[in-house]
Amino acid sequence: MSRFVLVVVTVFLTLAFEFSNGWHDAANSIATVVSTRVLTPFRAVLWAAFWNFIAAFVFGTAVAATIGKGMVHIEMVNEKVLLAGLLGAIIWNLITLTLGLPTSSSHALMGGYGGAAVAHAGFKALILHGWSKPVLFIFLSPVVGMVVAILVTVVTTWIVRDQRPRKVDRWFRRLQLISAAGYSLGHGTNDAQKGMGIITAALVAGGLMKDYSVPYWVILCCHLAMAGGTMAGGWRIIKTMGQRITKLTPFGGFAAETAGALTLFTTARFGIPVSTTHTITGAIVGVGASRRLTAVRWGVTRHIVVAWLLTIPGAALLGAGLYHFLVPLLR
Repeated sequence: MSRFVLVVVTVFLTLAFEFSNGWHDAANSIATVVSTRVLTPFRAVLWAAFWNFIAAFVFGTAVAATIGKGMVHIEMVNEKVLLAGLLGAIIWNLITLTLGLPTSSSHALMGGYGGAAVAHAGFKALILHGWSKPVLFIFLSPVVGMVVAILVTVVTTWIVRDQRPRKVDRWFRRLQLISAAGYSLGHGTNDAQKGMGIITAALVAGGLMKDYSVPYWVILCCHLAMAGGTMAGGWRIIKTMGQRITKLTPFGGFAAETAGALTLFTTARFGIPVSTTHTITGAIVGVGASRRLTAVRWGVTRHIVVAWLLTIPGAALLGAGLYHFLVPLLR
């Protein structure tokens, strides 16, 4: 198979991954706004998809650079590595979607890409220091989301302390539309950039580009694919995120989404590819814990954390296995 055809297939599969990412992570954007009944599921996915796409015009491509050339030596990989890594991430997403587990599509992509690169060139293909921040933020992003959610909850509680509950509920139903938009904006920029990084790496590896610079058409296509996947939705995961971790009110939903948005804006600014799933889960836990610790269903949360920890090694094994499977087929 020619290098050009492999690049085309890789681009197509990356956009398919972005679609699956939007589908898989739709719950992160709209679980709170659906569970509080501020919007119907259909209206919520339209709202989230719109802001996923608008993110293309707001943020840069720092996260894309980290994924594409900051974690794996780009000169040591080829189109087959990228193809195997993508397939590993997509299969991992489909498995966890079927099981209803809100795992990280971002970490699935990192694991699949890294595993395929190691299968091709050994561990020397990895830029070890480039993995430190993404791996560290597996643990930090939910903690930061939780702490910011607690702070937002405490501050907003103090602001509305003298208002009637019905009036507070009415106002926060409106404000939650803004917080949901902010979170979807952060989700769009963080996750769409990961696909941009892979496509740009494929263009460089395939000899179609000399320097690593994300083309504008790649930015638009990745955001369109992400928005399309969000519109497709992931209803089983929405139930887990919006109802099973803790019971949310419009006030709590606003706090969780605001905390998630602030965390994602900051990490995108510094080019750190964090998991939007981890971030919003931590924020939802923080909202519940700010009321009382027993408000959080810790058993459900433990299962989610276990799935998080398995994602990178699980997707890496899939990526490595698929690389060894694909190489003889694509000669």
